[in-house]
Amino acid sequence: MHFRPLHDRVVVRRIDAEEKTTGGIIIPDTAKEKPQEGEIVAAGPGARNEKGELVPLDVKAGDHILFGKWSGTEVKIDGEELLIMKESDILGVVEKVGTIKKAA
Repeated sequence: MHFRPLHDRVVVRRIDAEEKTTGGIIIPDTAKEKPQEGEIVAAGPGARNEKGELVPLDVKAGDHILFGKWSGTEVKIDGEELLIMKESDILGVVEKVGTIKKAA
């Protein structure tokens, strides 16, 4: 099945949090919270403003995002747990900083 979100909605796949703390302590499943970081799987075309003009989204498929703990609606599509949320529920985009190589 292919799912296409409408308006300013996005489909998000949660990114699992680390199973260990930075000190090396393993976190049991019962103590874990649902991750608040995810990857956008699909994005709608955008919302319309008062003039009826289409305002495109600031995010796109493949972006890694942070969202609120209670954001979105959980759905199961093709056996995969996903979230559908509005763009306004997204707190920000996580940009991975690459390593800088020194010139020889």
